[in-house]
This record gives sequence, C-alpha cells and structure tokens, in this order.
Amino acid sequence: MPTAGGAGGQEPAGPDAAPPRAPGAPTEPFRQFVVKVAGRCDLACRYCYMYFAADTGWRGRPAAAPPDVLRQTARRIAEHAAAHGLPEISLVLHGGEPLLAGAGRLGEFVDLVRRLVPGGCVVHAGVQTNGTLLTEDRLRVLAAHRIRVALSVDGGLPEHNRLRVDHAGRPAWPRIHRGLRLLAAHPDSWAGLVCVVDPRTDPAGVYRSLLAWEPPSLAFLLPHGNWSRPPPGLPAGADRPAPYADWLCAVFDRWWDADRRRTRIRLFQECVALLLGAPAATESLGLAPFTAVVVNDDGAIEQSDVLRTAYDGAAATGLDVFRHSFDRVLEHPGVAARQSGLAALCGRCRACPVVRVCGGGHYAHRYREGHGFRNPSVYCPDLARFIGHVAGRLAEAAPA
Repeated sequence: MPTAGGAGGQEPAGPDAAPPRAPGAPTEPFRQFVVKVAGRCDLACRYCYMYFAADTGWRGRPAAAPPDVLRQTARRIAEHAAAHGLPEISLVLHGGEPLLAGAGRLGEFVDLVRRLVPGGCVVHAGVQTNGTLLTEDRLRVLAAHRIRVALSVDGGLPEHNRLRVDHAGRPAWPRIHRGLRLLAAHPDSWAGLVCVVDPRTDPAGVYRSLLAWEPPSLAFLLPHGNWSRPPPGLPAGADRPAPYADWLCAVFDRWWDADRRRTRIRLFQECVALLLGAPAATESLGLAPFTAVVVNDDGAIEQSDVLRTAYDGAAATGLDVFRHSFDRVLEHPGVAARQSGLAALCGRCRACPVVRVCGGGHYAHRYREGHGFRNPSVYCPDLARFIGHVAGRLAEAAPA
C-alpha cells in the first residue's frame, strides 16, 4: 500500500496536510448507507471503478452478502439512527449488480432495517442496477417493499452503450433496453437514470435519447479518475481543454432553455442553488460535510468505494459492522477530512473564487501518487468552466 495516501485514504503528513479534527468538534452523522449486497456483476463495463481500478480487494470477498452481515448491518444502521435522532435515512442497495442477490432478499433486508430503526425514522430505499436482470416479477417484488430503482446507462440508444458489455464481450444493450421499457411502464418504481459522461459523444443526442424515456431524474457523473490515472481523454496539466465541461455546458443549456423542466438533473440544480447561496451539495460540488458510508458484502466498512480508484486499500477503514459502530467510523481520519469543509482543501483550492460552489470537486478525483488527496481535482479546469457557464446563464436571467 502506498505511504503517500496512508491507510484508508488518510491525508499525507506535511505542511499542506489537513488539520486533525479538534477534540469535541462536531461531526455530522451518516445519513446515507450504501450496502454492497452483491460482490460480483454480470457485466464487464470497460470503465467500471469496481473491477478495473487500482483496488483488487473485491477478489477476496464473497459473491453476495451473507445473512449475518445483512442482519448486523441493519442493527448498526438502526443504532446510528437512534443515537442521532435521525428523522430519515437513505438506504442504497449496491454491488456489483445488486439484483444478483435476489429481489426477495433485498426486500427482506429493507424490511428489517425499517423494523429496527426508531419509530418516525423514514427509510428511503433504492437499488442501483444496470437493468439487465429486471423482470416484471422482480420489479413487482421491489415495489412491494417500497424499493425504487435507479438504472445506470450511457445513453438511450445502443450506440451510446458500446462499453457496457458482458464478460464475453457481448453488447448488454438488448437487456438494458428491456429494463428501461419496464421502468418506463412502472414510473412509481423508477428513481431515475445515472449516466457517465463521455465527451466523445454528442451531448445533445445523448440528452435527447435519455429524455425520450421520460425518467423522473437524471444524474450525470464524471468518470472516476485522478492525477495519477487521468480520466479518458483528459491530459494532465492546468493548461488543457475542458472537454467534460463543454459536454455538460451543452446539456445544461438545453435543460435551462427548455419551455418546461422535463426531468430533474441534480448536478445542475445543485450548482444553481450553490451559486445563489443556498446550502446545497453533491459529492462533486459544495462544501457540505460528507454523510455517506459504505458497507461491503463481507461487513467491512468503507468511506466511499470510489476511493478504490486511487490505490489498493484507499477506501478501507479497518472497521466492520460486527466490531464497530458507525459512530466509530466518524472518528476515522479520512471521514474527518471529508467533514472539515474548507480546512481540508489545499491552498490553491482555498484561494479559488468558486471554491464554495466547487468544494474542491469529488474527493477521489484529487488523488496524486506521492501527494495523497490534498490537491485540486483532476477536473479542476472542467469544474471552473462549467460553474462559470452556469453563473453566466444565471446572470442573463436576472432582472435588469
């Protein structure tokens, strides 16, 4: 394991290191619990951060979370909700491909969490799927347990999904298409679509193709990369083009200029809110404390599984649901850094005029081998251009 990042994604020592959290300093409880119910996937998407990244720990973990792991995870979630008087929590069933664990088993786990949390605590349950295993029967089971479905797709047409293939290299689109059709026919079960941005595609074409399915929401994600392993088509260096910003700006203009909002796009809505001074944040924008935690299929607790793109073991905390509470996880240096707001950022970010909107970008995108996570985002030029573009459109709309 590299010494630069430290165990579990800790910040490096040195003059630019994030200050430790002072004793007694307030912490934000976890409000989103990402549970890895399956450790394998039926697809081999070429950009997947789980199975094609620097961390290979998944090879030694179970194919699906055993019953005792799920039971203990439910107890820990309820314990945390009770300790902090949480009125609501988000429970995200993740993988791998979570439907490999079986829709009935997912429903039983969600029901257990709902039984164990204190009265009055609302559990918003969702499953993040690639859509290939969705059937009428499985969707009916998920709906019966009030589990909404978010589907990952790279666009609404087959040519957009060439990187989404099975382990034999065969296109996954026919099965994804079936899943999309099912969700479109059951809007009450549909949470929305998740799309990874590919600047080589036509942004207007991708956006139109996704809107054609009438999703309740769209989430546009930047591919996970960092300074040591740059994202596709992104040369390292400050003086470079901003292809991801160009793509997002083109879609933003179509969304902003439409006669009506046909879907919610959280990245766009949160950027607008932050520019207007509202207390908003996504994992890629804003300075709000990070309040999500991941439980692996073996019960190990991680800060965020996306950190595995940095180096082997970057996401690890050394903690697990059998021996440790989630309050114990709040004490981890990596979590403390992600709840320290401006103080956790490098000097260049702290001096940036858009830092309260950008927030330094996604934590995982800041990593540089030998320097840890205390750097600007590898997407810094893209974020600056995108935020500036949105600010300009807001200024145009302001009354004279």
